[in-house]
Amino acid sequence: MHFIDTHCHLDFTEFKLDLEQQLAHAHALGVDYFVVPGITIKQSESLLAFSERYSQCRVAAGLHPYFIDQHTDEALHQLILFAQNNKHHLVAIGECGIDGTCPQLPWQQALFAEQIKLSNMLQLPLIVHHRQSHHLIAQTFKQTPPKFGGVIHAFSGSLQQAQYYIKQGFKLGVGGTISYERASKTRKVFSQVPLECLLLETDAPSMPLSGHQGKVNEPRRLLDVFEYLCQLRSEHPEQIARQLYLSSCTLFRI
Repeated sequence: MHFIDTHCHLDFTEFKLDLEQQLAHAHALGVDYFVVPGITIKQSESLLAFSERYSQCRVAAGLHPYFIDQHTDEALHQLILFAQNNKHHLVAIGECGIDGTCPQLPWQQALFAEQIKLSNMLQLPLIVHHRQSHHLIAQTFKQTPPKFGGVIHAFSGSLQQAQYYIKQGFKLGVGGTISYERASKTRKVFSQVPLECLLLETDAPSMPLSGHQGKVNEPRRLLDVFEYLCQLRSEHPEQIARQLYLSSCTLFRI
């Protein structure tokens, strides 16, 4: 079986000393490709060289709401120019979105809308971050409809919210959250939606699985996420793996 980690921050300092080893370990388990999102303009620009060095990595460019204090008008302008000039090196716009626990919500929403416009212009999918913000994301989608879908990263929400995103052309990112008993609502959603609407992700080095709290989350943990998902689904594991791989390749044109 073959896999794609559709969301991991492999350029973060946690992997500075042993990334080659981490990638090799994951590859030995069947993880062929990794999608690395952009979070600031400076880091997004640095991902081009990163992807040249690590050929199994595909990269995106975006302004993550968590770093809202760094995202000036100038940063947005630079992102637009950078994405336009490097469209063929990017698989998505993101990580973008709205985080209800971070400040400057009106500016977050405006930035998100601009990144939706950018993705529409470049015909690229979106990698969308959410936290306590489904209503604000839906509001933004209504004002600025995304035309090329994307993925709702680390989806957690109701079946109704999942169906809304799917109707908008989005996949749902399945990560380590499903390893926790307390995530019963999210687990139920992942057992009910169509298989072709799901993607696998680790969010490494963040989002460690149950039993690994406090540790750096590693790319090889994608197989653990897959096993947890298989427990929730009625399909055969090989069918699940095949569909996840196909959906990832199709969305990100890998």
